[in-house]
Formats: sequence, structure tokens, C-alpha cells
Amino acid sequence: MTQPLIVVATIIAHPGHEAAVRSALEQVVPPSRAEAGCHRYELHVDNSAPARFVMLEEWTGAAALQEHEATPHFLALAAAVGGVADITVEKLTRLA
Repeated sequence: MTQPLIVVATIIAHPGHEAAVRSALEQVVPPSRAEAGCHRYELHVDNSAPARFVMLEEWTGAAALQEHEATPHFLALAAAVGGVADITVEKLTRLA
């Protein structure tokens, strides 16, 4: 059985681009949740830093994440936020 893959993506919008980044992130949520390998895809905003967004994701495994990263909606997100946000992605495996 494949171990689920947890992804924590932190997206920090550059000054003046907060609304555009938020909109692009919001648009990717519904189609991502509809993907077969997606168990969880939640968008959050930092209450003390409104330019900082955190996407909490759970995928059936690395292959499902790779498929997600090749979808038109993910590629549109990457194009929309590229250059106007700093992004860090952590991939985790649940231990307990």
C-alpha cells in the first residue's frame, strides 16, 4: 500500500499582488479537490500576515502529486503566481 503524501505549500505574495495571488489560489482549489488522487486540498491565509497563504494537501502518493502538477489548472496557477510570489513546498510522510 502506498503511503499518503502530505504537502505544505507556503505562498507569500509580493507587495501589491496579494489579491491576484489569492484569486489564483482560490481558483485551483475546486479542480484539485476533484482529482482522483487528492484526499485534501485546503487553502489558508495567515491571520497576522495577509500576504502569506498556506495550502495543506494530502495525496494518495507521489504519483498523484506528479499528475496534479501536470494538470492545466495547476500549470495556470504556476503561471499566475510565478514572479509575484515566493513559494516553498514541503513534502511530508505521516509517522503517527
